[in-house]
Amino acid sequence: MLSKTQTLKGYVLSCTDGEIGKVEEFYFDDDYWTIRYLVADTDNWLGDQQVLISPYAIGAVHAEDRRIDIDLTKNQIEASPPLNSDKPVSRRFEEDYFGYYGWPRYWGGPYVKGSYPRVAGDQKNRATSTEAEKDWDPHLRSTRDAIGHTIEATDGNIGHVEDFIVDVETWKIRYLIADTRNLWPGKKVLIATRWIERLSWAESKVYVDLHRDAVEHSPSYTDEAILTRDYEIGLHRHYDRQGYWVASPAAHGHAEEEKRGRPGRYSP
Repeated sequence: MLSKTQTLKGYVLSCTDGEIGKVEEFYFDDDYWTIRYLVADTDNWLGDQQVLISPYAIGAVHAEDRRIDIDLTKNQIEASPPLNSDKPVSRRFEEDYFGYYGWPRYWGGPYVKGSYPRVAGDQKNRATSTEAEKDWDPHLRSTRDAIGHTIEATDGNIGHVEDFIVDVETWKIRYLIADTRNLWPGKKVLIATRWIERLSWAESKVYVDLHRDAVEHSPSYTDEAILTRDYEIGLHRHYDRQGYWVASPAAHGHAEEEKRGRPGRYSP
C-alpha cells in the first residue's frame, strides 16, 4: 500500500498491550530512501525522550481506522535505550537500540542498506560492528526537514518537495510529491526516488535525472488521487523508465540495486 507521510502522521501506534501515542514524524535514510524510524508523539509519556519505532517492529498498517500495530509491549519501549529529543540519531544509539531488541542491523549483512523489515528478534544475528561502521554517517534525516526543498532537473528548477509517498509494506519512499504550481499552475507531479541523483542539505535542493519538459508533460497528481498500478505504469512509461515492481531474480536484483545506490525491494 502506498501512502503519503502527511496521511500517516496521526496514526495511532498500538502495542500488544495498549496504545502509546501517535505517529509524529519519520526519519529516513537519504542515501537509500528508506524509512528507518517512526517518531512517536507519546504526550510526554517518557519526558523529553524521543520514542523511535523501527519498521522491524511494525506488524500491520490499518488505513481504515488509522492505526499501526507494533509488535512490542509498552515495557519494552520504556526500557529501550533513551534518545533525548534534542539529540540526533547517532550510530552509537543505533547500536544500543538494535542490540537491545536483538534485531539484525539494517547497515550490516549481505545487502548492507536494509535487508528485512519484519523479522523476529534473533540474538545470533547480532554482530560487533567495526570502527568504520561506528564512524559511518547513516544519513538519517527527518521528512519534515526535507519538505520545501527545491527540486532541480537537469536543465532548471521544477518546483519543491511537498510530501513523500511511502510503501508501507517495505517502508521504501517510492516518490516525492513535487509542487510545480509556480511554474505550471495547478500541477503537482510525482518523482520516483530512483530518479534522484542526490540530495543537498546544504543547498536545500534535490537533484533529479529528468528534463523540465518531460516533467511539465508528465501525468498530474492530485491529493485525492488513488495511486493504482495503472497510474504508476503510465508514469514510468512517460519517462521510459522501468518500474520498481518489475520482477527479477532476487540475488541479481539486490546486487544491481546496491550498485546503483537505489532502493531494492525488501525480502521476507
